[in-house]
Amino acid sequence: MTINLYAAWISFLFGALAGATTGLFFHGEEWLGGYTAWRRRMVRLGHIAFFGIGLLNLSFALTAESLGLTSGLELPGYLLILGAVAMPAVCYLSAFRDAFRHLFFIPAGAVTVAIVAFLWRLVIP
Repeated sequence: MTINLYAAWISFLFGALAGATTGLFFHGEEWLGGYTAWRRRMVRLGHIAFFGIGLLNLSFALTAESLGLTSGLELPGYLLILGAVAMPAVCYLSAFRDAFRHLFFIPAGAVTVAIVAFLWRLVIP
């Protein structure tokens, strides 16, 4: 789906911007509480989530196109976009408010259901 291609490349852009921004501060040993601190780990996870789920969106779109699939892709397509938005958001929010960690089921569930729905579509046309 074309929208997932856009989502992928927008995710890559945000990942690059997030990496460039946080890279300005990573040299500080105690930045965000130190290398192993929860806040710093969540910021790193948010940065990599842009790329990881962006790659899932890209893979989904290119696989669907290469197999000539044109129908039955709405659910996995939109769930992957939800995951691309929600995972970095929950990571960054969790870095600064611990209670947001309870929302990880939203992006994780969205991506999991998207993958299952897409595999189902591949197996049962």
